[in-house]
Amino acid sequence: MDSKLDLDLGVVEACRQTAAQIAERMAKETAGKTTLSVERSVTRFLGVDGINELEVPLPNALIDHVREAGGVGRGVAYWLGNAMLHSGRDAQQIAEAVGAGELDMCGLPLAEEWAIRELVTGECRQRMGEIRRRTDERREQRERLGGRPPLRYMLSATGNVYEDVVHALAVAETGGDVVSMTRSTAQSLLEHVPYGPTTEGFGGTFATQENFRILREALDEWCERNGRYIRLSSFCSGLCMTEFATLGAMEGLDNMVNDALYGILYRDINPVRTMIDQRISRMITGFFGIVINTGEDNYLRTADALQAAPSVTASQFINHQLARDSGMPDEQIALGDAFEIDPPTTNGLLYEWAQAQLTRELFPNCPVKYMPPTRHMDGNLFRTHACDTLFNLITIATGQGIQTAGVPTEGVFTPHLHDRVVGLECVGYVFNYARDLGEEIQFKPDGIIVTRAREVLRQAHELLERIADVGMFGAIEDGTFGDVRRRIDEGRGIDGIVATEECYLNPVVELMQGVQVA
Repeated sequence: MDSKLDLDLGVVEACRQTAAQIAERMAKETAGKTTLSVERSVTRFLGVDGINELEVPLPNALIDHVREAGGVGRGVAYWLGNAMLHSGRDAQQIAEAVGAGELDMCGLPLAEEWAIRELVTGECRQRMGEIRRRTDERREQRERLGGRPPLRYMLSATGNVYEDVVHALAVAETGGDVVSMTRSTAQSLLEHVPYGPTTEGFGGTFATQENFRILREALDEWCERNGRYIRLSSFCSGLCMTEFATLGAMEGLDNMVNDALYGILYRDINPVRTMIDQRISRMITGFFGIVINTGEDNYLRTADALQAAPSVTASQFINHQLARDSGMPDEQIALGDAFEIDPPTTNGLLYEWAQAQLTRELFPNCPVKYMPPTRHMDGNLFRTHACDTLFNLITIATGQGIQTAGVPTEGVFTPHLHDRVVGLECVGYVFNYARDLGEEIQFKPDGIIVTRAREVLRQAHELLERIADVGMFGAIEDGTFGDVRRRIDEGRGIDGIVATEECYLNPVVELMQGVQVA
C-alpha cells in the first residue's frame, strides 16, 4: 500500500531488528524446556482422545502418569512409542489402559531409541498429513468463496453450543465473515480441555473439540447453501494453549486469538510457561494455515490509550517477530489494535486514525485485527453506537484486515442476537458508504495525524531498545505492557514447566520444522 505517513524507514527497520534481538534472547531463555500442554498436544497428534471413567481427559491421564514416573523430560512420545512397540497396541488403546489403571507405561522394558522415534514420527506424519490435506481444501474454499477485507468478525457468547449455532447462522445471514466462539469465563486457567458438547458455559461457551466440530459443521452447511464462506474462530491461550491450537487445526478453524502476553498479564499465568506454549501453538497454527489474532488491544483496557500507544506498537513488533520465528507467514499474523481513546478527548478521532494508519503501514502484509471501543462505554447505547460508527469509518479508511464489530449494548450485558445484528448492519452501511475513502485522502505533512504517528513510532523504538536491555521477562516485571507487572518465578502453571533431557522426543515439532509430511 502507498504510505500516507512518510515514516522514517530507518527507524522502522531499527524497530524490526531490535524486536528480533528481543525474540532471540527470549528463545534462549526458554530453550531446553517443555510444558504439560505441549506434551498433551503430542498425544492428540498420536491419536489419543476421550476420557476415563472419572471423566479425566486421556491426554491428561497419560501425562500425569508419565509425570509421576519422572519421565516427562524425555517426552511423552518416547513412552507412548515404547509402549506401542512393546504391546502392539495403538496410542489410544494404551491411553485407555493407562487411564483405567491397568498399565504402567513407564515400567515397560525399553526398546531402541531409533525404533521408538521411527514409529511415533510415522504415526504423527500420517495424522498431520491428513489434517494438512483438509486444511488445503479449506483454504481453496476460503479463497474462492471468502469475503473481501475488512472481514466482519462477530463474537458469540451464549454458553450453550447449540445456541451458539443459532447466533453463528444469524451472523452469517446479516453479512458477518468471521464467527468467534467466546470461551467460558476463566477456561484459560483450566489445565485440561473439557470433553464433548457443553451447554452451561458462563459468559461464553467452553472450547472443546466437539463444540468446534458442531459449529464448523453448521457453518459449512450454510456456506454450501449460500455460496459464501464463513470463517470460524476461537481462543488459543491459557494453560491449554497448544491443545487449543491442535484441536482448532483438527476441526477446521480459520482464526484463533493467540497472544504472547495476554495470559501473563490478564490471567497471571507464568511468563516462561506462556512463552514456551505460544511458540509451539504458533508453530501449529502456522503449519495448518490458521490466522492468529494477537491482543495488543487489551493493553488499552488497563492503561490510557494515548499514553500506552508506543507500548502497543512495540508489542506488535515483538509479537510479529515471535510469530515469524515460529514459522508463520505475515498473511496469518493478524496483529491487534483498538479504538479506545476516551470519547471526550479533543481530536481523539485523529489520534485513533493515526494509530490505525501507523499499524497498517508498519505491517502491510498482515491482516490487522481492529477492535471496537469498549473500555469507556458507560451504558449510553446511543453514544456507544456513535463511537462504533466512527470506529467503522476508520476501519474502512485505513484498510484493516479483520474488524470485530461493535454492538450498542457493549458494557451493559452480553449482547443479545438483535444487538449483534444492529452492530453488523452499521458496519455494512459504513463500509459501503465509504468504501474508497482511504484512497481519496492525503494527510498534511505537519498535521496532527502524521505528527502523532511519527511520535508513537519514535517512542516505540526507544521502548524496544529498553526492552532489549532488560529482556522481555524484565520488561514484563517492570509493567511495560498494560501497566501490569508479573514475575518470572511466579504465576499459574509454573509447575507445568519441565526441563527436557538430551534424548527428548517431540515428533510433532520435528515434523513442523522441516521433515516431509506425506
